[in-house]
Amino acid sequence: MKRAYFALRSALLWILSLVHFFIAAPFLVFLNIFLDMRKHDWLQRAFCRRIAFLSGARVKVIRSPGFDPQRTSFFMVNHVNVFDPFILYCAIPQLVRGWELESHFKIPAYGWLMKRFGNVPVPEVRRPSDIKRMWRLTQDATNRGTSLIIFPEAKRTRDGHVNEFQDGGFRLAQQLGVPIVPVSLVGSFQHHRTGHWMLWPATVTVHLHDTIDTTSLTKHDVPALRDRVYKLISTPVEDAFR
Repeated sequence: MKRAYFALRSALLWILSLVHFFIAAPFLVFLNIFLDMRKHDWLQRAFCRRIAFLSGARVKVIRSPGFDPQRTSFFMVNHVNVFDPFILYCAIPQLVRGWELESHFKIPAYGWLMKRFGNVPVPEVRRPSDIKRMWRLTQDATNRGTSLIIFPEAKRTRDGHVNEFQDGGFRLAQQLGVPIVPVSLVGSFQHHRTGHWMLWPATVTVHLHDTIDTTSLTKHDVPALRDRVYKLISTPVEDAFR
């Protein structure tokens, strides 16, 4: 009986979430044609808060003392499910966009929103010209004062644990001198698991760790930087399984 209740609840939440998304997303895309996205950032945040609410998630934010909300940064985050970008936008206290797989820009409504709002397309075929374009668009975004969300695992976890990190985002942070903020999403796996459709009531805690300066680093420091960030992100996630 309890399982049937949660299955019915999940179905209703998905219906409400999709109806809300396909009404609100085109409106935000249309609004962005006429207004700078910074001027209606509050509407975008309200949109993301409703997505989190309609999915049954409660969002809690914990900021480390060394987190600097004023610095344009790369927010490196563990990736769990489709709700991650929306929950992060509720939690990060500055204008932020993200690296997004180029194929996602073809998804109706969602893709329009990602493209119109200036997310950076990540090519799935990594030709040198495509990589250069991605790096140029990344630099353009940070030069405008837009922080970026990067999922260094480059895929969603299937078991809740944090997968190995790729080097690309860390190399670019070192070359551009962009600070890194490690972010741990704890509770997302309990809320919704990739590959399953059930939505469970859960608190998703977003840990914003200390901002890490990269201006003094060389390319030889990138592996150590990657490992340091991995440890900071994975520790709260792994602790939740104990």
